[in-house]
Amino acid sequence: MNSSLLGQLLINGLIIGTLYGVVAMCFVLIYKSTKVVNFAQGEFLLIGAWTCWWLLVRFELPFWAGFPLTLCFMVVFGIALQVLVLRPMIGEPIISVIMVTIGLSMFFQSLMGWMFGGFPRPYPQAFSTESIDVFGLQVQTPYVMSMVISLVIMAAFYYFFRFSKAGLAMRATAFNQQVAQSLGISVKNVFAGAWAISAVVSALAGIVIGMVNGVSSALSFFGIKVFPAVILGGLDSIVGAVVGGLIIGVLENLAEFVDGQYLHIGNLYSVAPFYALVIILMIRPYGLFGTKDIERI
Repeated sequence: MNSSLLGQLLINGLIIGTLYGVVAMCFVLIYKSTKVVNFAQGEFLLIGAWTCWWLLVRFELPFWAGFPLTLCFMVVFGIALQVLVLRPMIGEPIISVIMVTIGLSMFFQSLMGWMFGGFPRPYPQAFSTESIDVFGLQVQTPYVMSMVISLVIMAAFYYFFRFSKAGLAMRATAFNQQVAQSLGISVKNVFAGAWAISAVVSALAGIVIGMVNGVSSALSFFGIKVFPAVILGGLDSIVGAVVGGLIIGVLENLAEFVDGQYLHIGNLYSVAPFYALVIILMIRPYGLFGTKDIERI
């Protein structure tokens, strides 16, 4: 057994798992506050990655300037999307809102393809060193940066929901929108804030992946790959999103090792998370940390 390769893949799995975790938290954040599953989440990654690439290449901005400008743009984008497109859907059946997010996914993917083309574009060199030694293994610098930022985001999410007024308002809205509104909480502002946070965090993940693999329309598939992590952890659990992301990240890299060393199927890395999704839905439909609904009939 190639232990060095296994170790490298496990490290990569943990790092990519933290990215899965923060994107999964975006799924959970929107679902908890609006009861909507956002199928355009992958396109948020794509838009953020292309925006940062455009600022760095078109205007030749340094990364330290283009990166925060991209995040500021995504805040405005998330709020505008919620106000202009999704706010008029308040009160409509949930399936109608979900279909709108699917339509947004197709629209944004086509728009990005029209604006930037379908071929991968590499990011300009942002770091002086391409890789960092981690326990004797070489890990690409953007992945190390992403893990640090992901851990900071997870800590920020914990503080936000636990101690901030906006976080408490969001939790109250997720529990019961009518009760929250009767207490003076602006449900519309909570919805807009949830979409803005989701857009920013997703863009961050998209930028990191784009720096490693280049930016292309394939980046939007990342949102679908994260979905098994969301289901594994529980669709309404922030902690479950983090745990599910780490598990799926390690699982797919273990699948790549087993496939490359023993099975030689060729695509186990891509399909392993979805095998896990089917098994999870059969055994524990509410996920590891999800809330089981009990209804009287």
